[in-house]
Amino acid sequence: METLYRAYRTLLNNTSTDFVRYLHDQIEWDSRLIAILGARGIGKTTMLLQHIKQYDNIDETLFVTADDLYFSEHRIFDLAMEFYQHGGKKLYIDEIHKYYGWSREIKNIYDLIPGIQVVYTGSSILDLETGEADLSRRKLEYRMTGLSFREYLAISRGYRLPVYSLEDILKNKVDFPYNLERPLQLFKEYLQQGYYPFFKEKGYYIRLRSILNQALENDIPIFAKMNITTAQKLKRLLYIIAQSVPFKPNFTKLAALLDINRNTISELMFYLEKAGIINQLRCDTEGIRLLGKVDKVYLNNTNLAYALSDSMPDIGNIRETVFFSLMRATQPITTSSCSDFSIGKYTFEIGGKGKSQKQIQNIENSYIVKDDIEFGMQNIIPLWMFGFTY
Repeated sequence: METLYRAYRTLLNNTSTDFVRYLHDQIEWDSRLIAILGARGIGKTTMLLQHIKQYDNIDETLFVTADDLYFSEHRIFDLAMEFYQHGGKKLYIDEIHKYYGWSREIKNIYDLIPGIQVVYTGSSILDLETGEADLSRRKLEYRMTGLSFREYLAISRGYRLPVYSLEDILKNKVDFPYNLERPLQLFKEYLQQGYYPFFKEKGYYIRLRSILNQALENDIPIFAKMNITTAQKLKRLLYIIAQSVPFKPNFTKLAALLDINRNTISELMFYLEKAGIINQLRCDTEGIRLLGKVDKVYLNNTNLAYALSDSMPDIGNIRETVFFSLMRATQPITTSSCSDFSIGKYTFEIGGKGKSQKQIQNIENSYIVKDDIEFGMQNIIPLWMFGFTY
């Protein structure tokens, strides 16, 4: 355990607390069992270390990574018991999906060592695992998304701007430091390299493609118990989607193209969505609780579009992708029968600065969301403003 503690202290000493992700203040940190799930690379590990550094008693806390070599010969439960017997109170476990049989051991810790609190992070597809133990009644689960435009500005420029409600954005109430910089160029930076917190590091797209490969070659196949052939077809499916987004799914045609069962296509789409690689826009045919069929498929965020596209991505696709990506983090968003998107009673049509009102004429609570404009008026809202909802 001394080796684990040394590694933990080294990580802690090298963790900056200059900026903390939006999700931190939404978490009930005093709960006995907390799960934080999300796609690879969006900052779950850093947020845990920041919380420890700012709020915990270091001597009563331990942070470990579930794929550490230590666990090739030791169980997490045994570590928790030893840690507790030496005065430990809070155990943080990173990337728990890399530890076989994790759910039963977490359950045993919860049931048999009530004096210890456990916080763990895992892949966004963690709940796909048919675990040996049901933790649903014991844990509080939170899901983290990538950076919003507001968070990107905080990290890249140091601008500490507030979160705005959707209603405030629709009234064009977003206040931007125009005297320092203009939003449009910064928003273009965000669209290309601003969704993942490691955007400041060199080789951004190389690292992003590596994260994708890890999810496609390891995370999804392991949880879905795929064979090698199906895993390869998963990658091919993603390539097809990436080259033609927004993608109108034709499962029969895709099944013939990939030489697999039609029902398997919908399963693969589901896995890609769970892993934070694609977003599926569904029809609100039966109300938000009983969403209809998938109408369109988008990449999860615009950074993926630039990383995966063989050429410069279509700007219309980029606009729709970023709007969908930002809104789905906080709002129930569906397709619209008369426009691009619906959010509750609101209808949205996305376009460039020359977009007209024709498509949404006489539609109540409808808005034109325009790219390449700094200011809005009446029902015309700049696209970049929707990056301030979290």
